[in-house]
Amino acid sequence: MEIVSSIYPAEELQEDIKNQFPNVNFKFYKGMKEARESFYRAEVFVTYGEDLVEEDINNAENLKWIMIMSAGMDKMPFKACADRGILITNVRGIHKIPMAEFTLSQMLTYVKQTNALLENERQEVWDRKIPMGELAEKTLLVLGIGAIGGEIARLAKAFRMNVIGINRHGHPHEYADQTFKIDQMKKHLDKADFIVSVLPSTKETQYLLNEEHFKLMKESAVFINIGRGNLIKDEILLKVMENREIAHAYLDVFEREPLPQGHPFWRMDQVTVTPHLSSITKKYMPRSFEIFKHNLHTYMNKSEDFINPIDPTRGY
Repeated sequence: MEIVSSIYPAEELQEDIKNQFPNVNFKFYKGMKEARESFYRAEVFVTYGEDLVEEDINNAENLKWIMIMSAGMDKMPFKACADRGILITNVRGIHKIPMAEFTLSQMLTYVKQTNALLENERQEVWDRKIPMGELAEKTLLVLGIGAIGGEIARLAKAFRMNVIGINRHGHPHEYADQTFKIDQMKKHLDKADFIVSVLPSTKETQYLLNEEHFKLMKESAVFINIGRGNLIKDEILLKVMENREIAHAYLDVFEREPLPQGHPFWRMDQVTVTPHLSSITKKYMPRSFEIFKHNLHTYMNKSEDFINPIDPTRGY
């Protein structure tokens, strides 16, 4: 069996998987340009999910399984995969620790006035009158309380926060005080001190938020987006922040990336920009390979115990 990867991992990860699967022919490449010729012969393809087009799928006659080493799958040619009956799996869930820690760090930065303290330190200003807040008893609304959102909620509960969860079906979550369906979200936005979105990009979530949602929030609310930038149009969010509909926005994702130099978000005191890195961690690839190895055992044993199988008709 030939497995081709457009991802070139660390040598120790390559050696580990080759040792565990000695009868498999692994080929690792630095990008699809190098991998394409081998890809057309591959039975299994490992990718970040951003380098395939419909033509690739149609020309890869032996392809039976695509392992996506990411949770985001916006650019996957799902229809072509569905037509071919190709198995798709991803590494959903490995991001939950870094993304949850990132979210809590932003909330703590806000209530503990970290930016003001650092600026005072640079200016050698001793000011003990800076108003310091707490997360305790604040309300967090998690838009998309799945694997990542659930970990954010778990950490928030450790800080004694109240948690409202929003998901597709309104199913209860062990770390949410209340959970509601996504179409009930508007009724609960005014209760939240912090609103964090970890929603993926799907047909249902693209441009889900508009100016009306922000008008329903408290003026003191803080919005954090670590999910996908096309949750809301940048121009609408810019208008919201210029009008100070809410107090602050922490934005790790944008409708257009990278965020262009000169964009007003860079200069706004009430907006904090980070370059789509909330999920980045040194442990990203080792965790991804643990899921890949489990799924490869499952695939070779013709079992059904796959981690994170994807429905290509839904895109998740």
